[in-house]
Amino acid sequence: MEESNEQIDQPPPTTVTVGGDIDIEYKWLEEQTVEVLHFLHRQNSEVSVRVVCDEEMSTLHIKHSGVEGTTDVLTFDHGSDEQSVRADLAVCFDVAMRESKNRNHSVQNELLLYIVHGILHCTGFDDHNEEDHKLMHQEEDRILKAIGVGVVWSHST
Repeated sequence: MEESNEQIDQPPPTTVTVGGDIDIEYKWLEEQTVEVLHFLHRQNSEVSVRVVCDEEMSTLHIKHSGVEGTTDVLTFDHGSDEQSVRADLAVCFDVAMRESKNRNHSVQNELLLYIVHGILHCTGFDDHNEEDHKLMHQEEDRILKAIGVGVVWSHST
């Protein structure tokens, strides 16, 4: 079978893996993450997400950030650029459970918000001051709305 030049010239497809030991819809999170990356025109991406509990996230948080306690997401960027995101993310199920109850939406949507947040860190967004924080969360909601999930962050503001 002969390969066409079209196939040879195409970048590798987006690869997203989401896993963990918690009973949730990993496949849905993978599919939505691919949609996010395509919406951001980062089709040539490799993103791995691990869903963890408070205890594991606290361990990762102190080890990699020097901060005690749990957090929603940790992002490990492995050389993202204008065309791709290359990253490992850890997202916390326990934080997502608490926040999804406060915001009155599904834990799946909250976890997806954390994944989008991590991806945005890899594309140049930051949230260390009030203005950047606001811009980042506006972008999260814009993306989630565009892919059909709807706004998640602004439900809490």
